[in-house]
Parts: sequence; structure tokens; C-alpha cells
Amino acid sequence: MDESVNELGEYIAAKMATACRGSEVAFGELTVRVGRDNIVQALKFLRDDARCRFEILIDLCGVDYPGRKQRFDVVYHLLSPRNNQRIRVKLETDERKPVPSAVEVFSAAEWYEREAYDMYGILFSGHPDMRRLLTDYGFQGFPLRKDFPLTGYVEVRYDDEEKRVVYEPVKLTQEFRSFDFESPWEGVEYVLPGDEKASGEPPKAS
Repeated sequence: MDESVNELGEYIAAKMATACRGSEVAFGELTVRVGRDNIVQALKFLRDDARCRFEILIDLCGVDYPGRKQRFDVVYHLLSPRNNQRIRVKLETDERKPVPSAVEVFSAAEWYEREAYDMYGILFSGHPDMRRLLTDYGFQGFPLRKDFPLTGYVEVRYDDEEKRVVYEPVKLTQEFRSFDFESPWEGVEYVLPGDEKASGEPPKAS
């Protein structure tokens, strides 16, 4: 299996010499890296070439590496039902440079690219409807970036007086928070809710 995957990687590298930035095999699956501006050309080749026939886009997602200059990976997962093979295509980009949209090659990419924009802020040029998909109207930031706070920036509640949903800055009430810096297995000094009911004696039979 690995030999055939390696051969496929060599074949793709030779056929896409200008677009391919390298390839590797891990866990029996081939990953091909391409340049950002060559992604549409690469996807068309992988879909149409007789030896590849990767005709289904299974998924498209983002990955954030904030320490890199090109902080994002855009990852395409393709399937070839005819050859019973999978392939992963990766490219690198940053917060400002858009990635050419894959919608003209795989129509399923439309919502995947919207999700990557909504969660990471990755831009896609040529997309027919580049707007948020999962977050609410007026949402600030991109929640799957590594530098996005776990608590978010705003909290949502229904206001009985105004009879509508309102957005407010997140408020963390510190006096109700207690940090003992111990794991539960080492034990804590305060009584956990419900523990006061445990006497340590087995219940008596009625």
C-alpha cells in the first residue's frame, strides 16, 4: 500500500512540477503541498487526471500556527472512489492574502470556505458568497484562532425589560472563583458539592 502511495506522490510531483512544493506519506495517506496561487490548477489536475480521479471533496478546513509568518494552513481532503484512495492537499497563507476559491472545481467547497473564513478569518477570492456561516450577526473575531480568548469578547442574554437579545462585554466575577492549583486526584481542601452527604458508612437495609 505504501509503495503505491509513494509512487502516486512521485507521479503527482512530476506532473505538477510548478505547483507542487513537496509531498509526504503518513499513516498510509499522501499529503501534497502546493503554492497558494496554484491551488485551483492542482485540484483540477487531481480531479481530472486518469491516474488520480480524486473526484470528491470530503472536507476543507483551516489550521492556525500563530508563530509562523504564514500562520494558516488550508487543508483539502479528497477521495477517489474509482481508485479507493484518499489524498490531502495543503497550502500556506496569512491573514491578508486570499486563497483562490475552489468552488469552480468542487461546488461543495462553497460552505467549507465560508466556515474557514468564519472560524479563522481566511479569505477566499472568487467565492460567490463570502460571508460568515456559523457565528451570529455582528460577531467580532475568529473563534478558532489560537489567540482568541476562551471566554470570547461578548456574552449574550435576553433582556426582559428591552424584550430582546442583548450583547454585553464578558464579565468574570472573581470572588466566586477559587484556584487551589491542585489536581482532583491530589485532593482539595474545600468540600465539593454533595460530599457533605457522604458519611462513609454503607446505607442500612430497611
